[in-house]
Amino acid sequence: MSAPQQGRIVAPDGGSVRELLRVGAPVDLSAIDPRSTPGVPSTAGRGEHRKAWAREQVELVGGELARQQEMLFAMAKTGSDRSARRVLLVLQAMDCGGKDGTIKRVAGAMNPLGLHIRSFGPPTRQELRHDFLWRIRRELPPPGYVGMFNRSQYEDVLIARVASLVPEATWRARYDEINSFERELTDDGVSVIKVMLHISYAEQGERLLERLTDPRKHWKYNPSDVDSRAQWDDYQAAYAEALSRCGTDAAPWFVVPADRKWYRDWAVAHLLRETFDTLDLGYPAADFDVERERERLLSEGAGAGGTAEMNSR
Repeated sequence: MSAPQQGRIVAPDGGSVRELLRVGAPVDLSAIDPRSTPGVPSTAGRGEHRKAWAREQVELVGGELARQQEMLFAMAKTGSDRSARRVLLVLQAMDCGGKDGTIKRVAGAMNPLGLHIRSFGPPTRQELRHDFLWRIRRELPPPGYVGMFNRSQYEDVLIARVASLVPEATWRARYDEINSFERELTDDGVSVIKVMLHISYAEQGERLLERLTDPRKHWKYNPSDVDSRAQWDDYQAAYAEALSRCGTDAAPWFVVPADRKWYRDWAVAHLLRETFDTLDLGYPAADFDVERERERLLSEGAGAGGTAEMNSR
């Protein structure tokens, strides 16, 4: 077996990650192995070597993401991009699916000044007085920003369905509302990347037990996690229908096998990179005479230096 190639981004095997992980309707989550690694080349090696390779690749992809993010921000700031483009990564998962870890690893290389990261928990009293999309609209990233949502509008067809928080007629109507909302976003220049981090029942159990075993992770544990775990099959059915009903050409769903954290990070980083590549970004041209400004600056500097020299005599 050849040694892993270092120092450059290695293309996924079998096509782009967007192609490999996109799901269509109907979605059968039981047919997707949470421990699988679609797209990882054979040159990545095995075991710890493959993990190390993936970490290096995520760092390299992160550098590219930072460059693309800067161009997106610069084009919006200078007004050279009149389409108000922005990128929104939506992360959904069962408890312990790795949403926080994914954001930490993938966003780590980007400039925090250009990031818009939001997490959605149970709605507040104020939010409950409004349409379920109201709080989502309020947290959309501004033009030029990369937004990341930890949970999203899909909670209103997941937990709202499984926990019977609203009548069935209410949550069923929300699929069409979500599709219309996401169509509105894409028409407004938002590139939406919807990712379900797909973990197994066994892996979730191990991660929950780890949170109970390590005192440093007790804060991550919620007794309600076990209640939700008892409804695993109901949540899987709710996810399958949400992915099937709300996967569109403009805003498709991607299912990332997430039992292996290193693969999860690698796949999501590539999904972001490949999305950026479709935007045809670039650094905006100067709207002033660069050479004239250079001459002015050098002339001003020479004058200041001359004055300082005279004063020092």
